[in-house]
Amino acid sequence: MSDSSPVPTVVPVLEAWFDLQCPDCHAALADLHALRDRYGDRLDIRLRHFPLAKHQHAFAAAQAAEEALEQGVGWPYAEALLARTADLGRAGEPLLVEVARQLGLDADEVDTALIDGRHILAVDADQAEGKAIGVTGTPTYVIGAERLDGGKSQEGLRERVEEIADRLLAQSDA
Repeated sequence: MSDSSPVPTVVPVLEAWFDLQCPDCHAALADLHALRDRYGDRLDIRLRHFPLAKHQHAFAAAQAAEEALEQGVGWPYAEALLARTADLGRAGEPLLVEVARQLGLDADEVDTALIDGRHILAVDADQAEGKAIGVTGTPTYVIGAERLDGGKSQEGLRERVEEIADRLLAQSDA
């Protein structure tokens, strides 16, 4: 008997290692949007947290983003924070709650999550994994077995991600 069920296609994963207080990560959103437009659901883009020590509120922002993800609005929350990186530097944690409220999240729960630290382990785990694979700055992308560091320059990064994604997709279609 032959099995005629289709072979599932493997979707390449692009991990975007971001610091949510990083202006360069805000600029990198344009590339991520272009990649989403080009690949749709054929490329799985995942936000990974890599808060940098030089950004005082980045660790709290990552925790708040994890709570937003729990509430079903992870990417929109992260993007809204990235659009306000300068404000976050001045306003601090109250801005994290304000952005949650603006997006219709349970802002009190975001505030409570920041107080009780329920997402610290998730952020710590991302940061530890990032360090283990050689992430040193943000934005950094990992796709396939390749790490692409945009911490110093983002020039040509999207094109390189597209080359790798095209190659991985071609391999999965073969």
